[in-house]
Amino acid sequence: MATAGTAAAAAPRSRQAAGRGLDDENLVFDTTPGVEAITSFDQMGIRDDLLRGIYAYGFEKPSAIQQRAILPIVSGRDVIAQAQSGTGKTSMIALSVCQMVDTASREVQALILSPTRELAQQTEKVILAIGDYINVQAHACIGGKSIGEDIRKLEYGVHVVSGTPGRVCDMIKRRTLRTRSIKLLILDESDEMLSRGFKDQIYDVYRYLPPELQVVLISATLPHEILEITSKFMTEPVRILVKRDELTLEGIKQFFVAVEREEWKFDTLCDLYDTLTITQAVIFCNTKRKVDWLTEKMRSNNFTVSAMHGDMPQKERDAIMSEFRSGVTRVLITTDVWARGIDVQQVSLVINYDLPNNRELYIHRIGRSGRFGRKGVAINFVRNDDIRILRDIEQYYSTQIDEMPMNVADLI
Repeated sequence: MATAGTAAAAAPRSRQAAGRGLDDENLVFDTTPGVEAITSFDQMGIRDDLLRGIYAYGFEKPSAIQQRAILPIVSGRDVIAQAQSGTGKTSMIALSVCQMVDTASREVQALILSPTRELAQQTEKVILAIGDYINVQAHACIGGKSIGEDIRKLEYGVHVVSGTPGRVCDMIKRRTLRTRSIKLLILDESDEMLSRGFKDQIYDVYRYLPPELQVVLISATLPHEILEITSKFMTEPVRILVKRDELTLEGIKQFFVAVEREEWKFDTLCDLYDTLTITQAVIFCNTKRKVDWLTEKMRSNNFTVSAMHGDMPQKERDAIMSEFRSGVTRVLITTDVWARGIDVQQVSLVINYDLPNNRELYIHRIGRSGRFGRKGVAINFVRNDDIRILRDIEQYYSTQIDEMPMNVADLI
């Protein structure tokens, strides 16, 4: 359980809006009629002890998405909310959930499903920190951790479960996670959750939930086909969508480096190494094998880097994450397991060693930098046959990606 001390420790370093600074004011939203922007937490009818938690956490003012989405969620409506990376979606989830649970009842009342273990854990942490004064009990149910611990926690009784679909499904089938009091299901990064790998597991979980369930979908990217699926399990959802050309991230400068051949990327990265370590940098590769290969090659050339991907044991992933969060390591090489929702304040440089396989992932990756209104830089390594993909990304997001200037270090 988070104490007031840990809540403060978990707080963002500067006083701020609960999102990417205050510069998301001018975003254009496409919303269901009747959705209003409520510009202060005090006017949302949030309970006093929860307000204390929000302010203690370091939030002063709701971000644009929070101003529009929190009220419909806490009033019980189904909601589809889309907003850029870094605009406070996790804290919006935490706040809504804490406002809605009845802490007098030792039953699970809200279930949040995320595509990665790290994101599920991060959500749990923010719920515990914001809900510190209302004594909310939350537990992250994720693969790679002890099943015994999950069973113990759930038997003891928690109000909120934040988890990954496989483990949550397992706990429901073992009848350890009792679903009878769940009134709210939130799918975080829902485009990922409803695509390929997770769809069946989500339906599997959904089958066990009470019929009068409230469903909330949240993501930075909601392709049309995902919005179509929603009619199957949502009732007249309130839609709060950012117009697509607003999606590329304001404070992030995007560049490309032309590398004619794959093997030249490595030398380019070595040339950039000093620039990477001024701040903290995340380097994305498309496969786990590439992550392992690049990490090994960098280390054998005496560069200090750490690496993370989904095949590593959870303990190791946790250790690498905490080293990176605390700044012990400065350069992290990873796959798209890291592209969504993970928030490390000091990251101001993202390198796409490989361009992502789909254009939705691009925005999630580059959104790892420039969190909360800080400046960020994204550098894309582009081979001759990647030019087309880059142009496609530019067109899709109505943005411009220029050739990297010589003084890129000054921009970070």
